[in-house]
Amino acid sequence: MKVFFHVPSESTIYAGRTIHAGYKHAFEDMGHEFVTLTAQSDQATLFREERPDILITSLTHYSLKFLDVEAVTKQKKEGMKVFVNIPFWHSPMSRLRINETPSLSENREHRELIRSGTFGDVYYNNCEQDDERMAGFSEATGYPYETILLAADKVMHFKEEEERFHADLSYIGTYLPEKRKFMKEALFPLRKKYDLRLYGQDWTVYDRGMGLIQKAGQFFNVPFLSHVQKPKLSLEDERRIYASSTISLNIHEEYQKRFGGDCNERVFKIPACGGFEITDDVACIRRYLKEDVEIVIAKNKEDWFQKIEYYIEHPEESQSIIEAGRNRVLAKHTYHNRVLQMMHLYESLSSK
Repeated sequence: MKVFFHVPSESTIYAGRTIHAGYKHAFEDMGHEFVTLTAQSDQATLFREERPDILITSLTHYSLKFLDVEAVTKQKKEGMKVFVNIPFWHSPMSRLRINETPSLSENREHRELIRSGTFGDVYYNNCEQDDERMAGFSEATGYPYETILLAADKVMHFKEEEERFHADLSYIGTYLPEKRKFMKEALFPLRKKYDLRLYGQDWTVYDRGMGLIQKAGQFFNVPFLSHVQKPKLSLEDERRIYASSTISLNIHEEYQKRFGGDCNERVFKIPACGGFEITDDVACIRRYLKEDVEIVIAKNKEDWFQKIEYYIEHPEESQSIIEAGRNRVLAKHTYHNRVLQMMHLYESLSSK
């Protein structure tokens, strides 16, 4: 199977980086050919000469700006199937967040592209089927939406401790606007009592400014500006941090906690790396991992502090949770699992 994965810029330092890597590693590990399409690719030639079986892309203004839709349409006539990652039908994102995609229901151009039948074959999101943010999508477009969760990359995520990353508590992530209130109230105060290590993007005003410059460079395809920032961590260091910390913390955006229908990659990555995870409360996590058996979920800030204190003082009680969580994730929640899901969908489409 030959798979094209469309990502306008491989130099992104945010979540798209690990999602792309996860799919690349899984497809290749399972024997498929994987080609990354970027803004610099000669897409018309690649589609014509390589004749992919599957294209994975997304439905955003930024993505479509750097996708040769005409070449996609031609290749679809040759049997290629297109998997499209779609934004929320009703987005909870503030319009002030210029780097986030607004509601799909409000974008007439994208709605018409779906309804035309010339673009995608499978439309998917990582939120659950009963999530109200997707209510109305199928009725308005004539297509179902599939739930394809984020996952762990088992090629990269495995247990590997390293002494320099030993800490009581670690958190890897981006200092996002929708997390800052919780972080100020429940993350930063932990420094007073524990060895807390913070890793990731946008933790300083300078980094946030440079991140905006880089995003602008990627959007306008200015090569120099598109990679002015490098990732703070290697993919290898991520697993070492999770495996070497007594507790690896997970924090979601406020809208995720409010709606409860989607979770981040860390839910799965931390257990896959042999880390012990305490996460804030997002309802859907309980569908994937058993609470207090495979993962620890803090129901509120008070519970957050209490559970952190308890497991710091009783690290031996985390071992069974670490093992059970890792077994569950490796069995059900890796990008290999997501590729199998996509292959099943592809076969269903091809048999019609």
